[in-house]
Amino acid sequence: MNAEHIAHIITDLKDTDLNLRNKLIRKGKLSDGYDSAMEELHNCNAKILNDLIDQIGYPTEDKVGKEASEAAWLVIQHAIGQPAFMRKCRELLQKAVDENKAAPINLAYLSDRIAVFEEQPQLYGTQFDWDENGELTPNPFDDLTRVNQRRKAIGLNTLEDQIAMIRKRTKEENQLPPKDLEKRKRDVEEWKKKVGWIR
Repeated sequence: MNAEHIAHIITDLKDTDLNLRNKLIRKGKLSDGYDSAMEELHNCNAKILNDLIDQIGYPTEDKVGKEASEAAWLVIQHAIGQPAFMRKCRELLQKAVDENKAAPINLAYLSDRIAVFEEQPQLYGTQFDWDENGELTPNPFDDLTRVNQRRKAIGLNTLEDQIAMIRKRTKEENQLPPKDLEKRKRDVEEWKKKVGWIR
């Protein structure tokens, strides 16, 4: 399989993912928990991408081009039901960042997402969830000053600016908080245990 063919497969995975997400947004279903069709797609995409990574290593820009490399990162970021795959990709992405072959921002987002699922504080404040006031708020992080220093070091805006942007986009997409926040929290805890993020 040549690089161009692999790149095409990866961008197709991303396009299928985003098309389903947009469909769920239009139906107002994005905030109702992890949609079963979306979960199935994310798991399927992760398996396909994992097989490709086993062949070529992490899909860096020099291997598959900029668009496919970004697409691969998005597929990894959405593979939330596959802890082992996400952790494996974090290690590979860390190596690629160390070799200046991948963007530190992508590593920050992936590391934060894994930290949140493992119930650890995030370092860059990239991951958000609904709060008691019906607003999207950053998941727990260690210290606001240090978070903003880390964000600045890799070219991200301040966490305060990010919060404003996320909330604005949420309104534009007509996303609504879950009807029963406590039930959603319980469901998320059960799901994290079921797929192996926590015990």
